Amino acid sequence: MAATLLLSVQDAQIKFGDKILFENLSFNISEGQKICLVGKNGTGKTTLMNIITGKRELDVGTFFQLQGTTIGYLQQDIVPKPGQTVFDYIFEHFADADDRDLHRYKVEMVVEPLELEINAQMTTLSGGQLRRTALARALVEEPDILLLDEPTNHLDLDVIEWLEQYLKQYRGALVCVSHDKKFLENISDKVFWLDRGQLKICPYGFGKFEEWSAMMLEQEERELKNRAKVVEYEVEWASRGVRGRLKRNVRRLEMMKEARDKLKRDQNSLRRMMAKVDMPETETELSSRVVCEFKQVNKNFGDKLILQDFNFRVMRGDRIGILGRNGTGKTTFLRMLVGEEKPDSGTVKLAKTLEFTYFDQKRRDLIPEWSLWKTLAPSGGDHIEVMGKMRHVIGYLKSFLFDPDDALKPVAKLSGGQKNRLMLAKVLAKPGNFMILDEPTNDLDMDTLDMLEDILINYDGTLFIVSHDRDFLDQTVSKILAFEGDGHVEGYIGGYTDYLEAKGKFDAVAEAKAAKKKAAPPPPEVKKPVATKRLSYKLQYELDNLPKKIATLEKEIEEMVDTLSDPELYTRDAGAFHAMTKRLVLARDELNNAEMRWLELEEMRAEAATGN
Repeated sequence: MAATLLLSVQDAQIKFGDKILFENLSFNISEGQKICLVGKNGTGKTTLMNIITGKRELDVGTFFQLQGTTIGYLQQDIVPKPGQTVFDYIFEHFADADDRDLHRYKVEMVVEPLELEINAQMTTLSGGQLRRTALARALVEEPDILLLDEPTNHLDLDVIEWLEQYLKQYRGALVCVSHDKKFLENISDKVFWLDRGQLKICPYGFGKFEEWSAMMLEQEERELKNRAKVVEYEVEWASRGVRGRLKRNVRRLEMMKEARDKLKRDQNSLRRMMAKVDMPETETELSSRVVCEFKQVNKNFGDKLILQDFNFRVMRGDRIGILGRNGTGKTTFLRMLVGEEKPDSGTVKLAKTLEFTYFDQKRRDLIPEWSLWKTLAPSGGDHIEVMGKMRHVIGYLKSFLFDPDDALKPVAKLSGGQKNRLMLAKVLAKPGNFMILDEPTNDLDMDTLDMLEDILINYDGTLFIVSHDRDFLDQTVSKILAFEGDGHVEGYIGGYTDYLEAKGKFDAVAEAKAAKKKAAPPPPEVKKPVATKRLSYKLQYELDNLPKKIATLEKEIEEMVDTLSDPELYTRDAGAFHAMTKRLVLARDELNNAEMRWLELEEMRAEAATGN
């Protein structure tokens, strides 16, 4: 049975003055569809949203909306009213008190996971809390067509994952604009692509969009070759677009995978990164490869534990992603890293040659009254130094997708995305040898995000990134530092996807142990058991020999990978190629099982030693 058609636009034309923004615009929105809207800045995403809400009328064409269809949207700019609570704002559109009571249960479904206090005064909320309140209101309204513009900004990763599940089960239609590729992959079943004044509709979710769009551009290129010479530039422009991004994404992921695989071949590097470092008290200099070292660091804010016995070593060239909910210690860690915060106890040592560059998500380094030109060249002049080379200010601004006419515009008049791009341009001109980026992807369009990923993958300094964008972390980092709360911090090799996989395995081990402990019969009350002081001989023998087994497997895997990298192996000996490929899969499974067993036995040994 076909889904009910809720809204339709056919053969529409939209003008701004004499400029035609859309020609022959046609699309349908049906009940239950999950649509993501993508396109470069300035291609008309906001205008299309306004057409759907009815704020922008068609100059030419047909607009149909099924009678009774409700349309809701995520408000971007909220002006809090004095005395208004979060509850009052969410239910502002419910005029009838009975309606408020009827829908009260919806508040409980969304307010708690969005980490909001329902009785909090709107005037006391931060910018991020206001955004989450607006999101709560949009979800509680439950319109037939829900429009979301960058809904993941200012959300923690676990909240984003909750939102994904909520939207998957949402009964109404959804149109979403977001830079978060993983989020779009997980919620969408169709893509509206605004490309050079045309709306192209991909019948698949965002996960297949880049492959589909590359195919569409190749088809267009074949057609354009038969046309006049005047369209050559158009072909070149198209080739630099989505198809180019697809190739760069694949290349970046391959480069990061190689880096992670190299790290995984030496799992001891992770343990060394997080292990306690024993050094003589008189030693003050760090080795040439170590740029920063935390030793037995403790930090509290009032009664809140931030870091406890924290040991961490940063090596030159490390690329580390920082994860964690608000309040788990990420900002405190970064402030100690740059020397702005002191630990309550323990030591933090920094190499003397560090040149920090810090991207602050709050953009405090931007002066509202200054122009874009003066922001990049505060001392005056037409040129600035960019990574050791002199570049004209206008040319550099164009690299960050600014119109040359915007160069003298004051920062105060820029949108959130434009401010982020300007801040990135300022930071990346002289990145130093240690760069810290705090939520750099907020409000960025996909083309700017693509450019940023390309710059970072070629950056050869030490890099720390705080981000909730999972695909961005997969593209740019090789290690994860996860702040779990209550002073607990874990290190993982890989990007966000690797972190999820590893964390899932650890959680599975913990759940299995908890279930086993729960199923065990209670100890007799007449006699309290004596705590075991060590593992059994058999288990201790297994634990002692596991490191050797792990090292042997790692060496075997490394040798097989090197052998299989020979492009002529298959031609020379197909049988050996197939046999080694099968053995490589088994060896990796054995290595994974051995590492998990080592972790389990280490936990058992620790519990036995403490009598737990």
